[in-house]
Amino acid sequence: MESLKNRIVFITGASSGIGAACARAFAAAGCRLILCARRMDRLKKASGRLTVPLYLAELDVRDQPAVVDMLRSLPEEWQAIDILVNNAGLARGLAGLPDGDLQDWEEMIDTNIKGLLYVSKEVVAGMIARKSGHVINIGSIAGHEVYPGGNVYCATKHAVDAITKGLRMDLLGAPIRISTVDPGLVETEFSMVRFHGDRERAAKVYEGMQPLTGDDIADAVVYCASRPPHVQIAQLIILPTAQRSSTMVARARED
Repeated sequence: MESLKNRIVFITGASSGIGAACARAFAAAGCRLILCARRMDRLKKASGRLTVPLYLAELDVRDQPAVVDMLRSLPEEWQAIDILVNNAGLARGLAGLPDGDLQDWEEMIDTNIKGLLYVSKEVVAGMIARKSGHVINIGSIAGHEVYPGGNVYCATKHAVDAITKGLRMDLLGAPIRISTVDPGLVETEFSMVRFHGDRERAAKVYEGMQPLTGDDIADAVVYCASRPPHVQIAQLIILPTAQRSSTMVARARED
């Protein structure tokens, strides 16, 4: 295991769920953390107990000029980002394409694809100059399968898979690692966001089974980051034991 102590880790979407769990896990490894999210109040609360050096930024990754401004205005001691965790992302709705909501589509495409591209382009430029770095994208099983009602969300996660593979090829010869961690069912705010705050509908997603937690995914992310320099974990697909595909989940019956 490679020591991560004092490495600078930049995590997007760090105010909750997998992003907040990754912040805790990298903090436990002694890293310095740049954390960003749209909700500064939530970000401050999520990071309040972390005892490592922190740089917090209110940032919507969909806003390309804001991404550039935030990253280029980092204090000198925070500029050499060692590890980028592209976590910011979401699903909106579960309608068939003919009934899809255009605003939902725009939000998913702008966040999951364009936001990841904006951040990666800016951060990877520095990694190339320093000849060192690691990009870890949070994908999804939805990037490998398509399920009913998942049309646009699945398309965005297929795009994350393609971008990850393409970036790895683009950086051939550079000592920069590119990884993707692709979870199945993880109990976070994901379903609440997908169903626009409908708690009852969101709860049914995880009913009768034990889903993954944000900490499970963070553990995998840190595993990727802590391999020896010559080892590149290209892709990890992580499912709950009860899940066998996007649509196949064993659920306990209520007698």
